[in-house]
Amino acid sequence: MVELRIESLDQEGRGVAHADGKVVFVEGALPGERVFAETLKRKPSYEIARATRIEAPSASRVTPACPHFGQCGGCTLQHADPALQLAAKQRALEEALARIGRVQPDVIFPAIAGPAWGYRYRARLSVRDVPKKGGILVGFHERRSSYVADMRECHVLPPKISALLPALRTLVESLSIRTRLPQIEVAVGERLSRKTGSDPSFAGDEARAGSDPAFPPLVYALVLRILEPLTRADEAKLVAFADARDVEIWLQPGGPDTVVPFHPASATLAYTLPEFDVAIPFAPTDFTQVNFAINRVLVRRALALLEPAPGERIADFFCGLGNFTLPIARRGASVAGFEGSKALVARAHANARRNGLAERASFVCTNLFEASPALLAAHGPFTRALIDPPREGAVEIAKSLPAAGDEHALARIVYVSCNPATLARDAAVLVHDRGYRLAGAGVLNMFPHTAHVESITLFDRPG
Repeated sequence: MVELRIESLDQEGRGVAHADGKVVFVEGALPGERVFAETLKRKPSYEIARATRIEAPSASRVTPACPHFGQCGGCTLQHADPALQLAAKQRALEEALARIGRVQPDVIFPAIAGPAWGYRYRARLSVRDVPKKGGILVGFHERRSSYVADMRECHVLPPKISALLPALRTLVESLSIRTRLPQIEVAVGERLSRKTGSDPSFAGDEARAGSDPAFPPLVYALVLRILEPLTRADEAKLVAFADARDVEIWLQPGGPDTVVPFHPASATLAYTLPEFDVAIPFAPTDFTQVNFAINRVLVRRALALLEPAPGERIADFFCGLGNFTLPIARRGASVAGFEGSKALVARAHANARRNGLAERASFVCTNLFEASPALLAAHGPFTRALIDPPREGAVEIAKSLPAAGDEHALARIVYVSCNPATLARDAAVLVHDRGYRLAGAGVLNMFPHTAHVESITLFDRPG
């Protein structure tokens, strides 16, 4: 055991200290604290440790709300107050931009924060039969382990889903395929209306579902990954469970494309962006932002930075279901959404038609990790662009955009990132190679109580 002074947080939410010429990453420690820690792993240049006693606690230390914190790997920062969490994420973003990209934003945007609890509208829960722990376990993996945490509650999930965890264990325990059901996916949304998002009655009523207690409650979907067919008795139990608990049951017998509603057979999900009069249907295994409240603010800020105007031609890279594409089109601009999945492109087309935006929103299926100037030229020229890539980033797109001095240079580029390292790499290309200016950058707390850093940056032409 060693005494350490914690200097900062790393990108996994661990305290960072130095001892005997090594960096020590300390789980459960916060900046400014003096702690005693035990070593979990030793390497030549660093060690991983766990705080066993806090000698001088930080003023930002709080009592974790969840009794499973520390064992469950779902959260890493419940012991830090929200202000410290945001500050640590902003520092991680700035350090990555400076160290990897050798760039510095002209302006730091105010951090975007929202509900700290009950925010996780999508989650993938593992299911395991562990007789030594009493039978079926349903939950996230344990920290640093492939074992499933023995979870009885989860405060980052919506309260209704948290309260269902014990009942879900009992349900799976009763099924004939209890050992052939490895996963339950949770998806929360709004009821899909038959009306389009441009219908005033839809925007005025259902678009506010879940955000206003005067409107209908949210829809809770549970997707059961089944490796064997259900028996008639199993089906009856699932129907009874869904009816009693007011949830929808979906089944996934194969890959994500095999997901189908089971009970009710007409089950549907959607989320809305009321400010833009947009409704986006989705399947429970589709990629949507986990935190719906933050996503609404993110879309608002992205469009405020992008400033799309009628008559402009705008590119939306990694457009998915149209989360940014459709609001851009609602502002009157012509927008081309680029996406690598044929299925998502087809769904995005349907969403544009549903919202009355098919004339202004078009979609292209292409591998964006192999983007080239020719691809952009074939569908452009564009005046502005929005980039929202996965963790791998968008370096080929950055290399393919016209340089800031070209006649077809973009007036603005808004880049939404879930990985500061790849953002910083791409920012280096945009600034040092393509000649754009990093006008601003800021974080949004999409995943409170985790070290996950989501950010939004703005690039424009110098002068």
